[in-house]
Amino acid sequence: MGGRLLSGDEWWRPLPPGASTDAVRVLAARGVRAFGDGYVALLLPIYLVELGYSALAIGAIVTSTLIGTALLTLWVGWIANRHSRRLLLLAAAVLMAVTGAGFAVITDFWPLLVIAFVGTMNPTSGDASIFVPLEQTVLTQTIAIRSRTALFARYSVIGSCATALGVLAAALPDFMTAWTGCTRATAMQLMFGLYAGLGLLALLLYRPLSSAVEMPDEAPKAPLQESKRLVYGMAALFGMDSFGTGFLVQSLLALWLYQAFAVSVTTTATILFWSSLCSAVSYLLAVPIAARIGLINTMVFTHLPSNVLLILIPFAPNLATAIALLLARSALSQMDVPTRTSYVMAVVTPPERPAAASITAVPKTFAWAAGSMISGYLLTLSTFGWPLLIGGVVKGVYDILLLIKFQKVRPPEEAGAAAD
Repeated sequence: MGGRLLSGDEWWRPLPPGASTDAVRVLAARGVRAFGDGYVALLLPIYLVELGYSALAIGAIVTSTLIGTALLTLWVGWIANRHSRRLLLLAAAVLMAVTGAGFAVITDFWPLLVIAFVGTMNPTSGDASIFVPLEQTVLTQTIAIRSRTALFARYSVIGSCATALGVLAAALPDFMTAWTGCTRATAMQLMFGLYAGLGLLALLLYRPLSSAVEMPDEAPKAPLQESKRLVYGMAALFGMDSFGTGFLVQSLLALWLYQAFAVSVTTTATILFWSSLCSAVSYLLAVPIAARIGLINTMVFTHLPSNVLLILIPFAPNLATAIALLLARSALSQMDVPTRTSYVMAVVTPPERPAAASITAVPKTFAWAAGSMISGYLLTLSTFGWPLLIGGVVKGVYDILLLIKFQKVRPPEEAGAAAD
């Protein structure tokens, strides 16, 4: 379906054919941001502990970052159709720099709470942020239809790999304290200073963006028009999927492995590393599959088997079987990420893209939190993998509902190719 327009033969190349300089700059900025997000997500609560804050105060600041990020992302998506996308990206990069500088030099609770709320720091490693709806819209604007999914696959791969490197960089404060004799708090403040520097680097990458990233037509007054019901329907379903994902976030998955199989931290880290690697490869494999069977079919028929594997993991008789199921699930579970983004960008009009990207992305932050809370409670009751079982069922129901509701809502290029 749609193979003539949604070509998948470039899935293995560093960049898909037709990728512009603007797209390269956005991808580079994505990597820079993801690296910073990767380590601040880990260092933020530890830094607050070093400053002597209570668990309640730390929870308030972390919650403030989540709520602030969600509201800011929605606001930017809502106004982006009336303002220059380049200027909004520049403003977001400046805000990132100010956020890092604020955490590097301020230690009082209330100022930190305010900075956390209005800033760009995100304890979920940047999966939802002020940059996302803007970058996704810009990438869609600068690439041919046939290469759009391939470009979003690169966007996902770069984000995942840079985040992983950022997680490794979270160990730098320990090395700094050993090498220089400074306190851990001081070393972490330097890391927040680096985060500010990464914001300035993103600013330099966004600055030369051309007029091709802007909406050529006069922007409508409303951010969503004829696609309003479609976007809200997608947001509700994607939120359901994220609620299921909340049952198996990495920290809780690591806890279950420890409870069920007495797995060491080193072994758990190795399992999660290979799991992340399988997920990164799946981003790229989604491109030729989508070229052959279409975006929605790729989202459903790769995601549904992964959820069946997830449901089977709690019944694994030994660790080796559990690891095999986890890795097989990871190789399938993320193919819906670039295809989902590509689908959202394709089925709405160009002026609606920023709002659609933000509205469909933001609910997952709160859905993750809800799923994680329930999952944590379940793990206190039993060592059986109820969170994995429930998460798999919820995500499987999402797949079926997505197929039923959106199978006939094809992007124009797929519908045109099918008609031909």
